[in-house]
Amino acid sequence: MCRRGLRSSPVSSASDTRTQIEQAVNRFLEEVPALQKLKMVITLELRGRGDIQQYRVEVPGPKISKGYAEDGRLTLEVVRSTFNELAADGHVADWQAAFEKGQAKAQGPVEIQRLISQVVEKQLERSKLRRARR
Repeated sequence: MCRRGLRSSPVSSASDTRTQIEQAVNRFLEEVPALQKLKMVITLELRGRGDIQQYRVEVPGPKISKGYAEDGRLTLEVVRSTFNELAADGHVADWQAAFEKGQAKAQGPVEIQRLISQVVEKQLERSKLRRARR
């Protein structure tokens, strides 16, 4: 219920966030099957208004737990509102656009970032070719 012109906003619990992360990871890996066998631990930082939530995401799986991943190879920083949209119905091209716009950032070894980027680019090219043939 809204009082004094304030809008109520949905509160996101940790379990809801874990479900969102799982959906986002599974959708991404379905669209980029070449990365499904990649074994890695990622720190996911969700940045909201003055708040940063950190999650440890292990793939394949995914296995998700709250907190910083000390054994993480990559750190993904994503604006919380952008993540919510991407988790709900984002596709690989949407993730790519978020990185290009600066709403998402990756930190970690350049070799790993380059590998993932190249695999994603090739998958997007394949997807465009399939659509063009139809």
